[in-house]
Amino acid sequence: MLSKTDLVTNTLANLNIDALNEMQEATLAATEEHNNIILLSATGSGKTLAFLLPTVAALDKDNKKTQALIVVPSRELAQQIETVFRQMGTGFKITNCYGGHKREIEENNLVQPPAIIVGTPGRLCDHLRRGNITADSITHLVLDEFDKSLELGFEEEMTFILESLPNITHRMLTSATEAVEVPEFLGLEAPHRISFLTGEEADPTKLAIKMVLSPDRDKVDTLFRLICYLGNRSTIIFCNHRESVERTSELLSEKGITNEFYHGAMEQRERDSALAKFRNGSVNVLVTTDIAARGLDIPNIRYIVHYHLPFTEDIFTHRNGRTARMEASGTVILLLSPDEKVPDYVSPAPEEIELPEEAVIPEKPKWTTLFISAGKKDKVNKVDIVGFLSNKGELKKEDIGLIDVKDFFSFVAIRRSKASYTLHLIKEHKLKNKKLKIEVAK
Repeated sequence: MLSKTDLVTNTLANLNIDALNEMQEATLAATEEHNNIILLSATGSGKTLAFLLPTVAALDKDNKKTQALIVVPSRELAQQIETVFRQMGTGFKITNCYGGHKREIEENNLVQPPAIIVGTPGRLCDHLRRGNITADSITHLVLDEFDKSLELGFEEEMTFILESLPNITHRMLTSATEAVEVPEFLGLEAPHRISFLTGEEADPTKLAIKMVLSPDRDKVDTLFRLICYLGNRSTIIFCNHRESVERTSELLSEKGITNEFYHGAMEQRERDSALAKFRNGSVNVLVTTDIAARGLDIPNIRYIVHYHLPFTEDIFTHRNGRTARMEASGTVILLLSPDEKVPDYVSPAPEEIELPEEAVIPEKPKWTTLFISAGKKDKVNKVDIVGFLSNKGELKKEDIGLIDVKDFFSFVAIRRSKASYTLHLIKEHKLKNKKLKIEVAK
């Protein structure tokens, strides 16, 4: 097994972090003495690293079977955990399993068992039933955002997963809320609780809560004026239903607001494209359901707009957790129609924003996103893409923004002003000796 000291030192260096925070230190220390742990800590506080470090420290390099399973409620959270794990540079293999991902790819990845599997309940059950996962060898189980999994109706799948793992010796459950009971089927006997929840929704010096009053029940016009008022800042707009998400996004587009929408019924490539554009600044406005309230690790989100009021205080807290993360500040805005009021759990009463009568549409973002029909499985990486766009597309380093390489395709941000000319230059060229489809991402 790895020395925890060496693991922490290497991880901090690879992640470019100066030191673990207090919560991460406490979790690492607790795993020395306790096998069953419940970790409660706010969204954005670093729980992923807090459970990955002790999990990796417990892995045996000589054991060629799967030793740890991490269960998450969403594919985005699974992808985020995989990304952090790979950045840690542990030398161990991890495989990601989630709906929307080709099962055949996952099956191939599981032929030689990875040390860690991370995935969503439904897909993990599928692999367990098919015998693709060496369940008997798994001793460490992490249920990340476990309350969300139960909230989304995964109880039957979670029960099956637990029943399929006969040799679990260590369990860790994480959550950003205390509002859910731990079900008996999880088998958690006398768990050690680590709570870094303060009982406050956020540091008031970092998170401001305000409101905008709409004169109409249909609040789209007011939302449009609000976005014009906020300008080109990273903004997430939360709606309660998928249909509302698409309708709101479409109406904003018709009014000239560059935006993307995002919800759970979209195809995987559409979801990846929407998030890539939002992360890299090709769009500054993301209209979404509560699926984006957890698991999305997007820095520097400035505004959260509650277009629809959340159903519960917990949802309100998780939505707001997308902004004012770590050391950043942020603003939450409630958009209220004439028949809506500020929820009782919002106190003190939010300050009202008076919107100007004249709405000036913000300038379009300076970036646009290119779709490239090749990814990790085609042996294409970020260095390849930068070299190709620099050499064949005549782009300077400052003209190329964030690059997101998936299994079979990639997204790259480039200067909007250079896009047309670059596409013209590269259309006849090959990347890694392959003729690829490269276009502005839809």
